[in-house]
Amino acid sequence: MSTPFPFTAVVGQDDLRLALLLNAVSPAVGGVLVRGEKGTAKSTAVRALSALLPEVPVVAGCRFSCDPAKPDPACPDGPHEISSGVERPSRMVELPVGASEDRLVGALDIERALAEGVKAFEPGLLADAHRGILYVDEVNLLHDHLVDLLLDAAAMGASYVEREGVSVRHASKFLLVGTMNPEEGELRPQLLDRFGLTVEVAASREPDQRVEVVRRRLAYDDDPAGFAARWADEEASVRQRVVAARELLPSVRLGDGALRQIAATCAAFEVDGMRADIVMARTATALAAWAGRTEVLAEDVRQAALLALPHRRRRNPFDAPGLDEDKLDETLEEFSGENEGDEDPDPDGPGGGDGGGGGQPSPDFGPQGGDEGARPEEGEGGEPQPAGAGAGEQSAVRAAEPFRTKVLSVPGLGDGAAGRRSRARTEHGRTTGARRPRGALTKLHLAATVQAAAPHQRARGRSGTGLVLRRDDLRQATREGREGNLVLFVVDASGSMAARQRMSAVKGAVLSLLLDAYQRRDKVGLVTFRGSAADVALPPTSSVDAAAARLETLPTGGRTPLAAGLLKAHDVLRVERLRDPARRALVVVVTDGRATGGPEPVALAGRAARLFAAEGVASVVVDCESGPVRLGLAGQLAGELGGTAVTLDELRADSIAGLVKDVQRRAA
Repeated sequence: MSTPFPFTAVVGQDDLRLALLLNAVSPAVGGVLVRGEKGTAKSTAVRALSALLPEVPVVAGCRFSCDPAKPDPACPDGPHEISSGVERPSRMVELPVGASEDRLVGALDIERALAEGVKAFEPGLLADAHRGILYVDEVNLLHDHLVDLLLDAAAMGASYVEREGVSVRHASKFLLVGTMNPEEGELRPQLLDRFGLTVEVAASREPDQRVEVVRRRLAYDDDPAGFAARWADEEASVRQRVVAARELLPSVRLGDGALRQIAATCAAFEVDGMRADIVMARTATALAAWAGRTEVLAEDVRQAALLALPHRRRRNPFDAPGLDEDKLDETLEEFSGENEGDEDPDPDGPGGGDGGGGGQPSPDFGPQGGDEGARPEEGEGGEPQPAGAGAGEQSAVRAAEPFRTKVLSVPGLGDGAAGRRSRARTEHGRTTGARRPRGALTKLHLAATVQAAAPHQRARGRSGTGLVLRRDDLRQATREGREGNLVLFVVDASGSMAARQRMSAVKGAVLSLLLDAYQRRDKVGLVTFRGSAADVALPPTSSVDAAAARLETLPTGGRTPLAAGLLKAHDVLRVERLRDPARRALVVVVTDGRATGGPEPVALAGRAARLFAAEGVASVVVDCESGPVRLGLAGQLAGELGGTAVTLDELRADSIAGLVKDVQRRAA
């Protein structure tokens, strides 16, 4: 087993380390979601945390890590008698992004369950992580149904495996830690809310701190064991402090004044539900215990708000994460008079020199100063300019208010990644039939299995009431659900679209479609065309907020090279098919249909459009033509594409109920 990088040797990242330690002190806080760019020690810090946790007493031989002092009466390996047990180190279990449902929750041997009535159960990662840490790297890329199972187990403290009436339950209590790069896509708000705390991390912009990061990493790579030995005393000190904080935690008092500050803060920031209040209360209590105090102070409440509220305030992926600290301070000040813990504070700081303000990690962890450098905004340095831009260019306008759009879907039945847009064959959904299993059986079709086995019972010598079952009798259920698609936007940014009010409405429509794509778990891409060329403003990605940022800064002006835009989109789809052949595409062309760039622009645009029709690519043209006289060019383009045309007004969910059927009929 390789030697992990020491937790106390991580440079900076104070909020990340504090959030992890608070969960080590009080697992009831609910876990941590770590958001940040690549290469910011997210995984390193999480993997190092397990070494700081105390050893766990378990029942000898129990695959489910039952507590010998309080064994689970429903344990599949039980029943167990109360005993002293054995101790083992706390585990950190990693869930791979490509894991199956059986790998996560465990697998039940259906054949033995039906033929012999035996619950032969192979535990999954949720059993392995019981009373330890479950770490999900790139949690935003995990399939939604796996995330749902994961969070349900974390909330209930148990995992259930049910297959055709045969069920197994076992305890599964763990510290859940997820890491993600927001550039690769966001988690749904409902899933964000299930993580107790969230931390935004970024690489330091301080040269001295970056030098120290490199120095320590090189030293670790040269001699992992020797490097860890040099940090052994610091590791032992933090481990003892975690144990002491756990012991102190039941004695910490959360006064009415602090509780009112928590409630007032959650109300002031308009967070949904009551989970935020509960998490803040638990976090503030853990902060006090970490600082060695038995009283929750206002600074604990403030720090708890900074860790527990930012991700709960996001209503859609375009909302910037974070918290208005001035507003937070005003709210806490307004209710400070009722917090008896704020009266006559210790001049040397709460908890003495050991605790630090708000339970912050002590300076013994290494160089402080954190990652204070501002993360550059998306698109910093300016957008790439297509050829021909400049003359007649107008500055970018803001998008109009987004609205709920009609559902645009790809016709037919796909096999893509799970999502919420188009019909597809999936592991989850309504049962539509049965087939022989290819590999391990995962979803039994009971009626088809019995029907396959019934004619052979006499030949197999059946004499009792049980069904004589063979492997060849088993049938896998085929199911139909929804898949996510690649929604590729091809946006006209030429001079004909340059009227400020018009372009604002166009951007608002695309923003609305991006929000819909986010909710339906699609990948999105953005191609723009103006002047004399087209530009891939955003290659296909799961990050719809990156697409929105590109759209917001999009300038307009110049001629309309429609053919160049379509050909560029065709190239993008060709490359994407090689990367992800199962994901089907929906091309959304946003234009008034004019073509003025290059020789024979109209004829060339028609030939480019027919490439999509020949390949059966589903498409929609959003007609942006305005004014009393309409040429109907967008409708002609839709006909060449083999798709359908809709106006900006028709795109709204409250208009023209037959839009989806029309899209499917024309794209079929």
